[in-house]
Amino acid sequence: MAKKVDIPVVIGGKVYTLSGYEGEDYLQNVATYINSKIEECKTSDMYRRMNTEYQGILLALNIADDYFKAKTQADSMVNEDASKEQQLYDLRHEIIEAQIKQESAAKMIEEYKEQINALQRKIIQLEAEKNRNV
Repeated sequence: MAKKVDIPVVIGGKVYTLSGYEGEDYLQNVATYINSKIEECKTSDMYRRMNTEYQGILLALNIADDYFKAKTQADSMVNEDASKEQQLYDLRHEIIEAQIKQESAAKMIEEYKEQINALQRKIIQLEAEKNRNV
């Protein structure tokens, strides 16, 4: 099991300690993401005029929006992956069917060659008998 990491990060100009099992780089990336969302919200005059509580709600809504868009995209990719897996399964099945048909055709060709050889021997035998009788 991974070791729990505690690191200090700066979020919105204040120092916080983040804890987690993901590692320092991951936790720093989380803090960087939050800071970028704060800066994005601060570009709005309306955001700057809101009280702290409303700013926090707006920030949470923006983060939730990002989350649901990413989740929708991930779900779409999972569904696409499942569809591609089904297509791959179907193609493999078609290949197996084609191989079985090819093997069956090859077997029939060999049987026909044997029949042709048997008929050619029969023709030779009949011609030999005919020549003896003439």
